[in-house]
Amino acid sequence: MKPKGGLSPNILAFDTSLPHVSGAVMSDAILAERDEAMKRGQAERLMPLLEELLGEAGGTWGDLDAIAVGVGPGNFTGIRISVSAARGLALSLGIPAIGVSMFEALLDWDDPLSQPAELLSIEAPRGRAYIQHFSYGSAQSAPRLIDPEAPPTDLDLPANIIVRGFRADEIAKPHQAAFQLVGPSRVAAHMARIAAIRLKADGFDASARPAPLYVRPADAAPASDPPPVILP
Repeated sequence: MKPKGGLSPNILAFDTSLPHVSGAVMSDAILAERDEAMKRGQAERLMPLLEELLGEAGGTWGDLDAIAVGVGPGNFTGIRISVSAARGLALSLGIPAIGVSMFEALLDWDDPLSQPAELLSIEAPRGRAYIQHFSYGSAQSAPRLIDPEAPPTDLDLPANIIVRGFRADEIAKPHQAAFQLVGPSRVAAHMARIAAIRLKADGFDASARPAPLYVRPADAAPASDPPPVILP
């Protein structure tokens, strides 16, 4: 890992919004990365994994220039784990924390800002999909939850759009759009690359804090236990 403050920033990226712990360390290239599938235990595994990655990259916490973190959409608890960790690390290290959405993680790996029109699709519970329209790497609409079997007709998509991601073929069909059936992979490594672009962008706000990206309300059922009896 290069000294802190070099031309290529040292970035630690991680995500737990999916049933995994994904982490990566990047300088001028990806120096170390890990993707471990797990449905539970992300909170306990995250920090040890990040320590391991820093060791593999030949660096320490003090060498970092920025943190990149996945903000969702995805599992509510998983998103909170990563975002809380990123905020705490950024505060203690005195470096910026940059939130990167799972939609952005689906952008083209080699040149994420090259596509003029993309509709990105992420798997949601019960076979549904989270979608968001992007142009040259920038979001053009708010994310929304849809049923791919009955895609909404009010998407107002450009003629040259490409639909990428979960059930992209079904979403693209009513609009006669091109599609690519791809899923999130090497998530943290891609998030690190997106964060490196953001750091160099005009108007970058180093004081901004990452916030969870929730597209739907939490699946929360009322408590099944009866309320406690208040004694006189």
